[in-house]
Amino acid sequence: MSAFNYRKLAFALPLVLGLASCDKGFEGLNKNPNNPETANPAYVLTNAERQNIFRLFDVPAAQDGSQLIVQHWAKVQYTNEDRYSFRPASYQSIWDGFYSQGLQDFNDIIRQGKAQNNPNYQAVGMIMRTYFFSVLTDIYGDIPYSEAGRLADNIITPKYDKQEDIYTGMIAELKTASALINTSGADISGDEIYFGDMAAWKKFANSLRLRLAMRIADANSTLSQSAAAEALAAGVFTSNADNAQFNFLPASPNNNPVNENRKTRDDHRVSRTLVQRLLKLNDPRIAVYANHPECGDASAPYGDSTNTYRGVRNGLTNAQATGLGPFCATSKVGDYFTAGDAPGVLMTYAEVLFFKAEALARGTYGITGDATTEYKNAITASMEQYGISAADIATYLAQPAVNVTVTGTNFKQAIGEQKWIALFGQGNEAWSEYRRLDYPVLPLPRNPVAAAGGKIPVRFPYPANEQSVNQASYAAAVARQGADGLTTKLWWDKN
Repeated sequence: MSAFNYRKLAFALPLVLGLASCDKGFEGLNKNPNNPETANPAYVLTNAERQNIFRLFDVPAAQDGSQLIVQHWAKVQYTNEDRYSFRPASYQSIWDGFYSQGLQDFNDIIRQGKAQNNPNYQAVGMIMRTYFFSVLTDIYGDIPYSEAGRLADNIITPKYDKQEDIYTGMIAELKTASALINTSGADISGDEIYFGDMAAWKKFANSLRLRLAMRIADANSTLSQSAAAEALAAGVFTSNADNAQFNFLPASPNNNPVNENRKTRDDHRVSRTLVQRLLKLNDPRIAVYANHPECGDASAPYGDSTNTYRGVRNGLTNAQATGLGPFCATSKVGDYFTAGDAPGVLMTYAEVLFFKAEALARGTYGITGDATTEYKNAITASMEQYGISAADIATYLAQPAVNVTVTGTNFKQAIGEQKWIALFGQGNEAWSEYRRLDYPVLPLPRNPVAAAGGKIPVRFPYPANEQSVNQASYAAAVARQGADGLTTKLWWDKN
């Protein structure tokens, strides 16, 4: 990150989109937080949630990044990213966007909450700041954390903290945030995730703490076990009504980033890897995840029927993609995910249940219950999230490939394969859990670039600017973590 962007992180508020007064639901964005007459945490919070969740699901991090890596999506045009030839500007965009805007936004909310003696604003700022720090460290590994945004302390080239230390800090911050929340205290405004419901925010803080605790299960089992047990005892999601998501609006500029991309581009399709798996399992979610092809072509490799689903193999060259025949003969990403008002999902009840199943299967987390029951409950919650009928859920759960007993020896495969399906649309989280659990076993794309070393990427390289403006900190991180490439495993990725 450039010194300019570190200054932005320390002091600057992001510019707020100029929205028409008729845009219901995002009224806070119609105010300019840079204007001292209107500056307050409500206006900053609305903008911060919208901008940063948009960034999370935008092209660099998700659509041309994690969604392709985990083989939920594939590309039929400009296919370089599907072959792991990622644009250097994408690494820079992700890094700069979250550091110079996202984290600054939530730092400001925390400061204003303290100034106004409103701990609920402080807590929300801490939860969201931790969320996006977790996104950054799970993409890059070691990153600036403890010294990020400290220009007032004359730190313009912050050190890169070890990922182990970052996770320790994030888990502690979520515990503090949960304790700060006063459900009968001062209200907060401008919140488009839970609309000021602090009991819901408390559940989210604890559920996110559970996620981070389970992420490090193979790297720091002691902290993982204690943090997970504490999070569960403090109260986590108990239904899909608790899901943490940002509800975009149908029209620009407040629409979902996938919808915005589809206005001018038609590059993405559902991956063949996913389609084949869903068809093999007769998974009813395929009708939500994918569209039927819009046309048929008997000369194309996929035949001429339009009554099924046809995914695209990952890693095609542009010429190979063109050779598929008309692109309309392949399945686009489902309308649910490309609608203007498609939600940006941060965490779900299904995830919490999968984590509970895993903790029970590992047997060292001091909680009671049955791993297989929670595993099935997690699948059920995922399907109910998309309106699948009880009868279809029961049929799905009864088949031998799904109706497995989850044990201490098979939990990574059993949970990993089903969680990969459930996390469709949450590309960054799906990528993290794929790296951690090592399931499902994904095929290599057809034409991966040499930089991938014949492997599926497990991290993104640091942006090039860091090598020049923060060279000493960058060099120390690389020396400690390993080569700055696509194949260097993160600290928590042990197997």
